Amino acid sequence: MGDLLSAAGAEVSVIPVVQGDGMPKVEVSQLPDSLPILALRNAVLFPGTVYPITIGREKSIRLIEDAERNNMFIGAVPQNDLSVEEPRIDDLYPYGTVAKIIKTLEMPDGTITAILQGYRRFEVESIVDYEPYMLGRVRYLEDLVPADDTNTRMIAETLKEKAVSVIRASSMAPREAVSALKGIDNFEFLVNFVATTVDVENYMEKVELLQYGDLRTRAMKLLSVLDTQVELQKIKQEINQKVKSEIDQQQREYYLNSQLKTIQEELGMDDVEEFAQLRARAEEKLWPASVQTIFDKEIAKLERYNPSSPDYSIQYNYIQFMLDLPWGEMSMDNLDLKNAQKVLDEDHYGLDKVKERIIEYLAVLKLKGDMKSPIICLYGPPGVGKTSLGKSVARALGRKYVRIALGGVHDESEIRGHRKTYVGALPGRILNGINRAGTSNPVIVLDEIDKLTKDMKGDPSSALLEALDPEQNTAFHDNYLDIDYDLSNVLFITTANNIETIHPALRDRMEMINVSGYLAEEKYEIAKRHLVPRQLEEHGLEKSQLKFDRNAIAKIIDDYTHESGVRGLEKQIAKVARVTAKKIALDQEYPSVIKKEHLREYLGLPTNSHDLQKGNEAPGVVTGLAWTSMGGEILFIESSVSRGKGVLTMTGNLGDVMKESATIAYQYIKAHPELTGMPYEEFAEKDIHVHVPEGAVPKDGPSAGITMVTSMVSAFRGRKVKGGIAMTGEMTLRGKVLPVGGIKEKILAAKRAGIHTIIISEENRKDVEDIKEIYVKGLTFVYVRNIRDVIDAAF
Repeated sequence: MGDLLSAAGAEVSVIPVVQGDGMPKVEVSQLPDSLPILALRNAVLFPGTVYPITIGREKSIRLIEDAERNNMFIGAVPQNDLSVEEPRIDDLYPYGTVAKIIKTLEMPDGTITAILQGYRRFEVESIVDYEPYMLGRVRYLEDLVPADDTNTRMIAETLKEKAVSVIRASSMAPREAVSALKGIDNFEFLVNFVATTVDVENYMEKVELLQYGDLRTRAMKLLSVLDTQVELQKIKQEINQKVKSEIDQQQREYYLNSQLKTIQEELGMDDVEEFAQLRARAEEKLWPASVQTIFDKEIAKLERYNPSSPDYSIQYNYIQFMLDLPWGEMSMDNLDLKNAQKVLDEDHYGLDKVKERIIEYLAVLKLKGDMKSPIICLYGPPGVGKTSLGKSVARALGRKYVRIALGGVHDESEIRGHRKTYVGALPGRILNGINRAGTSNPVIVLDEIDKLTKDMKGDPSSALLEALDPEQNTAFHDNYLDIDYDLSNVLFITTANNIETIHPALRDRMEMINVSGYLAEEKYEIAKRHLVPRQLEEHGLEKSQLKFDRNAIAKIIDDYTHESGVRGLEKQIAKVARVTAKKIALDQEYPSVIKKEHLREYLGLPTNSHDLQKGNEAPGVVTGLAWTSMGGEILFIESSVSRGKGVLTMTGNLGDVMKESATIAYQYIKAHPELTGMPYEEFAEKDIHVHVPEGAVPKDGPSAGITMVTSMVSAFRGRKVKGGIAMTGEMTLRGKVLPVGGIKEKILAAKRAGIHTIIISEENRKDVEDIKEIYVKGLTFVYVRNIRDVIDAAF
């Protein structure tokens, strides 16, 4: 019969349990003269009762552990002052109950729950020791059980009635207590059960029951305690009823206030100034008639709400957002094409395709007067100016600029908003951006669209499908606004590093423009025109205080950065500016013109290793070209041959596609042994190991196919390939060379590494011819159709 009561307290949390109808007995002769004393806070143990008690104090825990280990009797004594952590004899009630530990349980918070069985009462005569826990000399007491007569039975019935009344009114007592109470016939059991089960306001009233050895007297005292508890519960009920009446009164006042408001409106007495202002703002809006109808319904709903109601503020904020949106309000486009070209050229060096597309859009807008805005996606490595280009486009067009960062967004509600009925609901980022811009035709840059993720809350990529489709975004639906909004005049520019991670349907809706990396010459111009002036301004330096020699910038580009963009270059220039600012602040001498010989002092040792980039210094080593989201890179394929059983081993953290390319290359060589100059039988006696350095970096893709076959042939022949050669291309099992992507990025990587000859597929010729002359200047391209052409060109 468990879980009948929970007693609060810092030391104990008690649930009294009574087992059966038979009172457990123990003779005084079986008990010691002294007992370990367990001080109880907010709990009382009565004879015959089983208590689970949570022990928290160190001394109490040690007592419980010793008692359980040695099967000892203990004395459970209530504590007078519950706040005392180290009780002395004066802090204890003089009466307690002999108990034995049935079981202990270790709790996750470090405390121990001990289940105690009470046997008989005792009186504490003295405390003989306080360490390691209290040990008390006690005198055992007998309980006087009255005869089973009419008087005793009447007391028992009254006790049951009072206890049932208290238990039913208590929210803490469990339902099982009532049925358990009715089933007890033993008078001694009944008194102890009620004393432990009933929750009373004054804990000491229960403690004082321990002093009475006569069960009839204890029962009468218990009846007095129950009477007090019943009266307290009646007072509580009266207070609750009064509170309920006050709430009903508030509802009545709200109803009367609503009636009064209606009467005041009829008499022209209502103060409608605020609502009049909202309606005046609505009349100035250029929204469709359907939106005006919705507004009228929503403001009528607002007028019906009590201003103190939570729904009032929700509705008021919604109407304010409706009025704040720039329905049909457009900024005037600057259609001067020459001015637009000038602004774009001022802000960014290069990026001709993007600038050309913006000028085309302006030209059609100038001729036609109206045109759906294009959805442009600028993709390329970091630091090439994709994000800042959006601001430049807005300045060229004379439009407002809004940037929305999508990196890490995984909730569809971030795009479409939450329904306004939810607590804390907000509109989506797109409408929020338009609201901030104050016009319906801003330039919105959706930054890092390839970094969108999805989870159980939805896929934000799918939510963008409507916004970024020129055929659908005339009626974009935001869940918060719940009204279609026209986005067709917004010029969306998205940016990405890796378009492979963009949702295919989303990618299909955008015009993809590749913003590749820069040549060293272009980086110099960008540094000279943009980066150096910006860092001078940010570090509080005058132009006369810090200048860069052309060779110094070239050396920074060459020896201290290794990137497609210019972000790392700007960081190095910023470092030089910081050191210069420090020298000026400390009145130290410094060069006003930074030359390349000063860079070691300012930037430390060069971080680029040009020796590594030479490559091809031994048989089996061939330089390949790769594309990553960071731009083009060179990589080396190394092969070595050893005696063995014709086993191919691949290392270097290669992906499945790259491993397949190595297998195809090896099988092709075995099928055409004449490429290696050795008979077919010897392949069974030689193992070949293919390795791609930088093993910690994952690598994958098919474009290293011709590089791998060249590396293997070089290793089998024992001849190194020509110097200054790099290659890229996929191969088939028949030896045909297939085209690959990322040609411009790979060409830039080759130029950075000092490569002068590039071997690529014949089908990539059109890609090379599409690249501006400045990028391919100084490079020789060898176009190949099959592996034999590759081998001939490489050796």
